[in-house]
Amino acid sequence: MKIAILTPTFSEFSGIDRIVEQQEEHLTRQGHHVTIFTLSASLKPKRAALAVLGMPKQPFFQRMYRLLLFLDRNKVNRVAEQLTGFDRVICHLYPMTIFANLAKKKKPTIEFVYYNAGVGIVETYGFLEKLYLKLFNWLNNRMIKNCDRAVSISGFLRDELKKETGIDSSVEYVPVSQKRFHHGIDGSKVRMKFGAGRDPVLLYVGRISPHKGLHLLIRAFSLVKEKISDAKLIIVGKPTFRRYFLKLQHKAPSGVIFAGFVPDGDLPSYYAACDVYVTCSLWEGFDIPIVEAKYCGKRSVAFDVGSHPEVLKDGKLVRKGDVGGFAEAVVELIKK
Repeated sequence: MKIAILTPTFSEFSGIDRIVEQQEEHLTRQGHHVTIFTLSASLKPKRAALAVLGMPKQPFFQRMYRLLLFLDRNKVNRVAEQLTGFDRVICHLYPMTIFANLAKKKKPTIEFVYYNAGVGIVETYGFLEKLYLKLFNWLNNRMIKNCDRAVSISGFLRDELKKETGIDSSVEYVPVSQKRFHHGIDGSKVRMKFGAGRDPVLLYVGRISPHKGLHLLIRAFSLVKEKISDAKLIIVGKPTFRRYFLKLQHKAPSGVIFAGFVPDGDLPSYYAACDVYVTCSLWEGFDIPIVEAKYCGKRSVAFDVGSHPEVLKDGKLVRKGDVGGFAEAVVELIKK
């Protein structure tokens, strides 16, 4: 079978693209001929072909291009025509849904599968950001009306999709490899690298973005430090909002370590080095790091939002925005 996988940016910084990598490996091992279509790519597929469609390089123009891609009619028609040569199109997120939608209209026998990872709109975003995301989500929902089936990565997202579009979807949790993430991994080199020694270590892994609530996490960590003065917080991730990142650096107390981007292959040793995994994310369709931490034998503290009640099985859920309660939960787990 010829299968196309559509993803906006085939990048190591995207949680969606970790799913794409897994899909590519699984489908090619089954003997299918797979091509990944993307607007830009910094990753290379292991076995699949790669079609990079192109977009502007400046971040602002990238965002506008992604929102208004339907206006690039020549590209939309050209790519949709290419997709008619495939038996199945697996589509991750707008604007790739534009191509899948038109290809399905051109050739109704194509199986159009929408893979739903959600679009989070949270209170930390300003007016323009919220407007952008609402338009983005509205356009996405319009483009998936003719999909043959939909897959959501959590029950939370299944319910959201049903409410917004009337489309029912199956739930497939994101698979996490227990060969890579497991008990017994040595985290001593990470502790040595950051001078942690025997100090209690908290870990966060993910984008440095307002909706991830890093400003709340740093406030909570300041309260943790009042009870456990030698505690450290390692923040792993790429800054995607520079002003926000600079504010975090300015407000961070001693003991906060911004580790930057860490290659996926090195992550298990970071989980092994921590005592508790922490996230103050304000919206999550599925939280892969919580699962990875669990497989490495680490408990987590998170806000009771989105998919967290489904995902967090070992640790504590805290009412959204309750920074004091979050700090208390962290201290309790460290002292257990």
